[in-house]
Amino acid sequence: MAEKVRKTDAEWKASLNAEQYRVTRLKGTERAFTGEYWNSKEDGIYRCVCCNTPLFDSETKFESGCGWPSFTAPAAKELIREEQDFSFSMIRTEVVCDACDAHLGHVFPDGPPPTGLRYCINSSSLRFEPSQSQADEG
Repeated sequence: MAEKVRKTDAEWKASLNAEQYRVTRLKGTERAFTGEYWNSKEDGIYRCVCCNTPLFDSETKFESGCGWPSFTAPAAKELIREEQDFSFSMIRTEVVCDACDAHLGHVFPDGPPPTGLRYCINSSSLRFEPSQSQADEG
């Protein structure tokens, strides 16, 4: 279990831009094909934009065609939490950062092997950290 990060609403607003706040703290969703990382092919780690927890590795990222960054698995299962989401008259599984409770996106059972899962994550909830070898090249 990750160490809990707690901030007031005012502190979250001060540390995030408006879109990051809307997505992560108000459970919003960015429009498909508009997020910074939906089509990224760089090697590295995707961290929580709110608390910097390493959530997803580029090695598990794949092109799902959905318009959001998609991953087959989190970097470590204990770093995320899954909750039932009944919004918009649907039943979905929400993905939340376990450390700070940030809304990340949803997980669906239609991904490729080996997991068969598609973690469909909002770019606004992530901060990308390139791998060291890639950072050295740039």
